[in-house]
Amino acid sequence: MSTGDDSLIRQYKWHIVIVCSVLAVVVLLMFTTDLFEPSETSTFRQLLLMLGGLMFLVALLTMLSRVFKILDALRENSAKLEGLTGALEKISTGLAQINHSTRVSETAKSIAFRDADRLSLRQAVFEKLQMQDFDGAKTVIDEIAKRPEYSDLADDLRSQAEKYRTATAQERTNQIIAHIDKLMDDCQWIQASNQIEELIKASPDGERAKSMRQNLLDKKEERKRILLAAWDDAVNQQETDRSLEILKELDHYLTPNEALALQETAKDVFRAKLHNLGEQFSLLITEKQWNSALEIGQQIVDDFPNSKMAEEIRTKMDVLRQNVQMQNT
Repeated sequence: MSTGDDSLIRQYKWHIVIVCSVLAVVVLLMFTTDLFEPSETSTFRQLLLMLGGLMFLVALLTMLSRVFKILDALRENSAKLEGLTGALEKISTGLAQINHSTRVSETAKSIAFRDADRLSLRQAVFEKLQMQDFDGAKTVIDEIAKRPEYSDLADDLRSQAEKYRTATAQERTNQIIAHIDKLMDDCQWIQASNQIEELIKASPDGERAKSMRQNLLDKKEERKRILLAAWDDAVNQQETDRSLEILKELDHYLTPNEALALQETAKDVFRAKLHNLGEQFSLLITEKQWNSALEIGQQIVDDFPNSKMAEEIRTKMDVLRQNVQMQNT
C-alpha cells in the first residue's frame, strides 16, 4: 500500500473503528433478538437500533465531510499548481530572452573590442621581431591563426614576419617606422612612444629615429586641434551625446589650464545630458516601462553619481527592480 493510503487510513482510523463497532452492534442485535421475550425487549431493541443507526449516521456524515474537504483542498492545490506552472513557463521564457540578450551583448562586445585586440596582437608579434625572436613570433602567429576571426590577421603577420626576417638593417628600420606611424594614426600614443624609444636605443646616432619624438608630439597636437574643433561644433549644434563622446577623448590631451577653460561649457553639457535623461526617466515611469526606466535610472546613477537626481533614484531602485521582476513574470 502506498504512503498516501497509509496516511489516509491513520487519519480516519477512529471513524472506521466507530462505524465498524456500530455495525457489529446492530448485526449482533439482529441475531440475538430471539433470546429475549418480545414483550420485554421490543422497546429496548428499538432504542438500541435507533442509537446505533444515529451513531452510524454521524460517523458517516463526519467522514463524508472530511472527504469533501480533502477534495476541495485537492482542487485548490491543482489550481495553484496550474498557476505555478504558468508562472514557471513565463520565467523560463524570460530567462531565454535574457540568455539571448546576453549572447547578443557578448557578441557586440566582441566586435567592439576586436580592433583593439588586433592592435595588441600586432604589437606582440612586432616586439618579438624587434628582439630577433623569430621562433617566438611564429609561435604567437600560430596561436592567432587558431582563431577563425583572426585568420586574415595571421596571414598578414606571417608575411610581415618573413619580410622582417629577411630584411636588411635599413629595411627593418623602415618597417619599424612604418609600424610606429600606424600606431600614431590609430592614436596609440603610449605604444608609439615606447616603440620610438626602442628604436632610438637600437640606433642612438640615427637622426631619423630621434625625429620620431617630435613627429609624435606633432601628431598628438594635430589630434587635439581636431577634437577641439569637433567639440565646438557639437556644443554649437547642441548635440549633447556627441559632445560628451568627444570630451571623453579630449580629456587625455588637455593641459590643466585648457581643462579649466572648458570647465563651464562642459558643465552646461553635463547639465543638459542629465536633464534629458531625467525627462526620459520620468516618461518611462509614467508609461510603466520598467525595464527601460531601470536602465536609464542606472545610467543616471553611474554617470552623475553626485547629482540630486541620482540620489533620489537610488532610493527607488529596489522598487524599480521589483516592478521589472513582476513585469517579466
